[in-house]
Amino acid sequence: MGAPRRNRKQYEKPGDIRNLERIKTDHGLVEQYGLKNMKELWKAQTEISRLRGNVREMLSGNVKYKSMEDNIMARLKKLGIANDSTTLDNLLDLSESAMLERRLQTIVFRKGLARSMKQARQLIVHGYIAINGRRVNRPGFIVDSEAEKHIGYYKPIDIMPPAKPSAEQQGAQQEQHEEQAASEASTEVEAAKGEEAQEAAEQGAASQEGNESS
Repeated sequence: MGAPRRNRKQYEKPGDIRNLERIKTDHGLVEQYGLKNMKELWKAQTEISRLRGNVREMLSGNVKYKSMEDNIMARLKKLGIANDSTTLDNLLDLSESAMLERRLQTIVFRKGLARSMKQARQLIVHGYIAINGRRVNRPGFIVDSEAEKHIGYYKPIDIMPPAKPSAEQQGAQQEQHEEQAASEASTEVEAAKGEEAQEAAEQGAASQEGNESS
C-alpha cells in the first residue's frame, strides 16, 4: 500500500504574526463574529487568500487557471458571495468578512434565531439548529444561499431571558418577604417565651421537691 494521503492544511498563519495593528484588527473580527479562537479566523483568511491568488492567475492570462473561472464564479454565486454582475476584478476586493458572513453561526444570529453571536454558537454546538430538518452542530459550517432558507430550530427552545417583574410586582414581592420575615420573627419570639416558661416551671418543680425532702 502507498503512503497515506496527507490532508491539506486548512489555514496558514499570517506572515506578519507580530504586527500589532493586524493583531488588533483580527481580535476585533474574532469578537464581532463570536469566533472560538484565531484559527477560525485564519481559515477564512486563507480561503479568501487562495481565491484571490487564483483570480490573479486568471487575470494574468494563465491558461491553466482560465478554465477555473466558471467553476469559481458558480461556487461564489451559490454561496451568495458573488452575483451575475460580479467580475474577476471585484473578487480581488473580497475580505475575510465575506466568508465569515457565510458561517452557520453568523447566519443563525442574522436570522434572529439567537440573541448574540455567542448564543448562536451555543445553540449550534448543543444541537438546537438544523438545516432542512437535519441537525448541524458545526458553527463554522459554510452555508449556501439555498440552504440558508431552510435554517431553523431542530427542537423547541426559548431564547428569551425571563421577564423582569414590574415595579408593582417587585413591591408586592417585597411586602410578602417582609410579612414572612415578621411572621418568622414572631414565631421565634413565641417559641423563646415558651422555652422560658418551661424552664421556669421546671425550676419551680425542682425547688418544691427540694423543700419537701428537707
